[in-house]
Amino acid sequence: MGAAAPVMTLAAVDLGASTAVAGLAVALVGLGQVLGGIPSGQLVARLGERASTIWGTAVGLTGVLLCLLAPNVVVLCAGLLITGLSNAVWGLGRMTYLAEAVTLDRRARAMSLFGGAMRLGFFLGPLLGAGAILAVGIRGGFVVQFVAFLVAGWMLARVPLPAGALSEPIATAPISLLGVVHRHHLVLCTLGAGSLLMGAARASREVILPLWAHHIEIDAATASALFGLAAALELVFAYPAGHLMDRFGRVPVAVPSLTILSLSYLAVPLTYSTLTLGAVAVALGVGNGIGNGLIMVLGADIAPPGIRAEFLAAWRLTHDCGAFGGPLLLGVLAGAAPLAVAALTIGGVAALGAVVMGRYIPRHIPWPAQPLPQKVNS
Repeated sequence: MGAAAPVMTLAAVDLGASTAVAGLAVALVGLGQVLGGIPSGQLVARLGERASTIWGTAVGLTGVLLCLLAPNVVVLCAGLLITGLSNAVWGLGRMTYLAEAVTLDRRARAMSLFGGAMRLGFFLGPLLGAGAILAVGIRGGFVVQFVAFLVAGWMLARVPLPAGALSEPIATAPISLLGVVHRHHLVLCTLGAGSLLMGAARASREVILPLWAHHIEIDAATASALFGLAAALELVFAYPAGHLMDRFGRVPVAVPSLTILSLSYLAVPLTYSTLTLGAVAVALGVGNGIGNGLIMVLGADIAPPGIRAEFLAAWRLTHDCGAFGGPLLLGVLAGAAPLAVAALTIGGVAALGAVVMGRYIPRHIPWPAQPLPQKVNS
């Protein structure tokens, strides 16, 4: 995905799309992920984790192939939407696997490292994509994505399943998404609201930084370097974040993460140079980095064992809706009001997320979640 992200807009423009249509085309990946999140829980529960991973790979490869060979913008948009659908199945499969495979005392470290590995992929992907672009043209990023998708699908299909994982189809009918929402509406409407707000706060940094850099006349290369610096800091904080969550609970990571994001967005209108915007980019990287794996950890903490896949599908949907809605809100505000208003609004969203997380995590996830083992004197 990291290799393809920089070329999605360029491919649409190369096929004759306007800037607005190109931006909409890229948003289709997020829309596909939201739409795919609706049936993904039943799919994993009905087919099993392994079969779902294989089908998700096949669908994703189809989407990437359409992007690679698209003769027009319509086919490109269809490919991007299909790729987003497959991401939803993959996301749920890996989340369910980790929830089953890792014990509670190591859960946060494992999931934070996993989140760090994903960010490493997004950091290295554009570098590999750049080489492919030089070799085959603008769509070289899709070539890297196709090969990576194929290899990753093959590897995931060979991963040993932990005890209790859904390796085979279940005999009973899975519960629907509406059924999960009805049964667990309290946690989804409270802690799930915090997940939605965090998704919006995280995704919006990818929009506000380049827009503000353009606003204060920073060139594209420098803006890209600032992005790289923020991404590097996110990787640095992956393991420390998990260690803190395993030792002290989820609140001491969730609230500072969103608070730092909020203060960073509120500071964006005060920046006027590369140095000042770079400081904000660093703060955004730190704020997002210490939240590495947090949503996966919270979902694994509260997922009922009997309907784990179906519940995690609903849980992921809260975050995905925020990740899709945050940049959309920014785009609307940027078109209707000064850009500073958009930055301040997202800062408010992040601050509200910090309040919601601080209020409802202890309610649904008491810490410590289980008695700690007693030391035995020799």
